[in-house]
Formats: sequence, structure tokens, C-alpha cells
Amino acid sequence: MVSITKKHAGGRLVGYARVSTEEQETDPQLDELRSIGCEAIHEEHASGADRGRPVLAQLLSDIEPGDTLVVVRLDRLARSVTHLLQVIERLEEKGAHFRSLRDPIDTTTPQGMFSLQVLGAVAQLERALISERTKAGLRSARARGRLGGNPGLRARDPEAIRAASHARNKVHLDGVLAHLDDWLPAVRRLRPGRPWGDVVRVLNSTGSIRWTTERLRRTVRRLAREGMVERNLLDRSPRRKANDHLIVLVGGIATAAPDMTLQQIANQLEAMRERTPRGGTRWHPSSVKNLLRQAAQTNGAKISDQS
Repeated sequence: MVSITKKHAGGRLVGYARVSTEEQETDPQLDELRSIGCEAIHEEHASGADRGRPVLAQLLSDIEPGDTLVVVRLDRLARSVTHLLQVIERLEEKGAHFRSLRDPIDTTTPQGMFSLQVLGAVAQLERALISERTKAGLRSARARGRLGGNPGLRARDPEAIRAASHARNKVHLDGVLAHLDDWLPAVRRLRPGRPWGDVVRVLNSTGSIRWTTERLRRTVRRLAREGMVERNLLDRSPRRKANDHLIVLVGGIATAAPDMTLQQIANQLEAMRERTPRGGTRWHPSSVKNLLRQAAQTNGAKISDQS
């Protein structure tokens, strides 16, 4: 990363430069980004089709409200229109903006937002056309007596199964890296003191990514191998008391979504089919408040008395 001292009146200008191989140079991109006053420039070496973009993921995690992410061209940032829209949506969630120097995309201007809406419409149309072509192809294949899908998977070929599994894992990892700061703080807060199942319940009650215990454990293990998270998150959790998971679950929900009222947390627990400490199915705010008080005593934290 190259730091530049020049400031931007409306917030920081944060540059992102990507090249396809380690042999290529990012200097031309750096020169353009410097010339418009980027305070910081993040460099990444990855192909356009590569879904693993750790530098971009970290940038999206660290960017602050009012900042503007700047690229020289759209193809330096996104591998598709859909991916571009996902990145811009992520920036909007953080209160940040986006600008491409050689394309009419600048989310701080009405013209740039119009261009973005056009891209969104194109992406929607593209998905609809692909879906329709796929359905038509399947109907035609069935009419000819052909089976759809991967022949290797139908034949249970080990190599085909491994390839399909690898592809699914890459798609999943791309999604979790893009939303790293949505779920990783809760994992760091709860692990290794609490079992993976408790962590998954907290994440699934407040986040947009749907986790399973094995998928979360496998993701954290991979991030630990890459040096992106602490290895002690994978340590074995201690044995727990009978109702301990309820204390962790309710405390985790309240921490991850501090604006939720006691009644809303109670409704969430019912939707998750969690039993009350006495074994019932009907949750009341008083039961939630009691568990929050126990969580506060355990963690030494202050719990709100919202009702």
C-alpha cells in the first residue's frame, strides 16, 4: 500500500489497483490514482476471474463512511456486472462511495448513479436471459431423452466430485470475505470459549450469511491457514452447563444487534425454536432479561434494559 498525503474535502479517496500476474507492474494505475489525490492505494495481484481477493475484502472491511473507493477502470475491480453491484452495495452499507476514472460511474453524482442503475438493469436482464436459455436447453434435452447435470457427478467420479466441491468452496469463500466484518467479530468474541453450534446460532440470528457448524469451522480454519485470523479460534471449547448455550445465544444476539428490544429477541428465539430455561416454547421479555443479566455477570458487560 502506498500512502499519499493529499486530502480530499469530502472524505478520503482510497485507490485500488489490480494486475493479473506478479510480473505485471501497477505503476500506470498508481500514477493515475495519485494524480487525483488518493490518500491510500491498495495493490492486489490476481486474475480478473479470481474470486479470492483478500486485499479488496480487507479494503471493504476497513473503508470508513464518507470515503470514496477509486479505480482506474471497472475491470480492475470487478469480474462481472453482478460482482460490481455487490461491491458497490457493500460500500453503500458502509456509507462510502465509488468512482471509476475511465467509466461514467461515480456514486457521488446524479449522472453516475443513473449509469449505475442502467448497469443494474442490464445485470437483471442478463440473469433473466441466462435463466430462460437454461430452462429451454433443459426442456430440449429432456425431449431428446438426455439427462442434465455433470456426467462425472452422475457417475460418482471422484475427480468430478472434488472439482465441484472446490468450485462451491470458492464461491462460499468469496461471499464470506466480502462480509468479513459482519461475522468475524462475533466469532472472535465467542471462540474458543463457546462451542461452534452456539456461534452459528448467533450468526444465523443476526447476519445475512446462512452458516452450518461445519462450514463455519472449515472457513475459520482456512482463514487461519492464510494468517487472516488467530489460530486459537480453533481450540476446543470447555464443557458447558445445561443452560449455558442460552446465555451465550441471547448475549450474542444482543451484542450483534444492540437495537433489538427484549421482545424482539424473544420473538427471534421462538422463530429459532429454542426452548426456554424451563423447557417451554413461549418466550417472555423477562426471561430474556434474566439471561442477559447472567451474560453481563459472566462477561463483566453492561446490558441495556430495553423493553
